[in-house]
Amino acid sequence: MIQVIHGKKGSGKTKRIIDMANDAIKNQKGDVVFVDDDNRYMFDLRHEIRFVNAGEYGMVGPEMFYGFLCGMLAQNFDVTVVFIDAFLKLVNVKPNETEWFFKNLESLGEKRNLTFILSVGCDDSDAPEYIRKHFI
Repeated sequence: MIQVIHGKKGSGKTKRIIDMANDAIKNQKGDVVFVDDDNRYMFDLRHEIRFVNAGEYGMVGPEMFYGFLCGMLAQNFDVTVVFIDAFLKLVNVKPNETEWFFKNLESLGEKRNLTFILSVGCDDSDAPEYIRKHFI
């Protein structure tokens, strides 16, 4: 399953995703992972949450980021939820260039019984339908 926290810059997406991650650790039976593009919010998360600074790995596009996520999940089968903050900034593309990623992420989530929660910083009217259908 995919859920998308959406809105323009400064609308509170990061605070919301951090709060959701901290709440999730209380209810999840598996591991919780939080992926961000820098270390800025690492200490806002509970210590049980696995923090990953994907900005250190030179992501170039959504395809590379998808491979990064698959490698991370292949290493740990206990992950049940993955939070991804600043998705568009991390992969450095526009919303309409992410259809392949969302299609494959949805398939991966169904196959592995995973939940992905992403924050996507864009105007709601700029989000294509394949992203909009995951809005929360």
